Amino acid sequence: MEKENLKLTSSEIGSLWGEYVNGTAVDIVNRYMVSIIEDEQIKAIFEDAIKTFEKQKHQIVTFIENEGFPVPIGFTESDLFKGKQRLFTDILCLNYLHIMTLHGLLGHSTSLAVSVRKDLRDFYDSCDNDAKKMYHQTIELLLEKGSFQRDPLFYPAENPEYISSQDFTNGLFGTDRPLSATEIISISFNIKKNIMAKTLSIAFGQVTQTKEIRKFLTDSEKIADGQIKSFAKIMQTDNLPVPKSWETEVTTSTDSPFSDKLMLYHTGFLFQAAQAYHGAGLASAMRTDLVATYESTILQNLMVTKKWFNLMVKNKWLEQPPLAPNRKEIAKEK
Repeated sequence: MEKENLKLTSSEIGSLWGEYVNGTAVDIVNRYMVSIIEDEQIKAIFEDAIKTFEKQKHQIVTFIENEGFPVPIGFTESDLFKGKQRLFTDILCLNYLHIMTLHGLLGHSTSLAVSVRKDLRDFYDSCDNDAKKMYHQTIELLLEKGSFQRDPLFYPAENPEYISSQDFTNGLFGTDRPLSATEIISISFNIKKNIMAKTLSIAFGQVTQTKEIRKFLTDSEKIADGQIKSFAKIMQTDNLPVPKSWETEVTTSTDSPFSDKLMLYHTGFLFQAAQAYHGAGLASAMRTDLVATYESTILQNLMVTKKWFNLMVKNKWLEQPPLAPNRKEIAKEK
């Protein structure tokens, strides 16, 4: 079969479907943020992000339609309430774009890894390049604004060493050894992501008008806060700095700029996406206290996503991805 005539596989369709739904959710938030941002440098980056996704969105739609699949509904202008009071400061908006860009980098890489057809691989290559450009832009501007939080610094040892004792894995009993640089990668990153999840849970819980969703968001905030404290305690035991929180970057507005559907979906997305990072942290953890913390965190997030799923289904807000053919049902039709 000619390469250009290859039909997209289930994995390739699934990746496009996910890129569209998640991308439109973030795009709506970006469109709100660009409407309230006062800093011209930050506004320019958001305008670039919106234009970039508009181009990607058109390409995704073309791929999906050419295969005969329905384009997902995702999130649209109906999920954005314009002219509402400011909910976020400019700096929180910039931090949000930075964190979402990190999610995009991981998402595009995963999509590329399951893609075979060349035009789709080329597409994800371009998406990855766009995300890398945005990643550099957000870091440079955060550094310029004095708002980028760097990870802890280490002092170099004189020589490389091998692990010489079973105590290296000990973190609960006996003599604890300091955290390793490889462990701090995931700890620091997960704290920052939990801080964003907590901050958005506070903001969304503040503006939603639905009691049941407000309770979910309040519970999510408490869970994210507990996870931040658990990881922070491990860092502070070694006298290492912990990233600062962003709660004060949320205003006191109770005027919602987003639909409840978007706010609930976005919160669930953050907790679901965090599982990949927690899993990576668990895989690199060599201290028993870290292993226990990651396992507890993963279980907590599973409970959150289960409640989230039930709420989304109850409100008929969760789109169904393309399914494999139900052969039993097809056979019944004869």
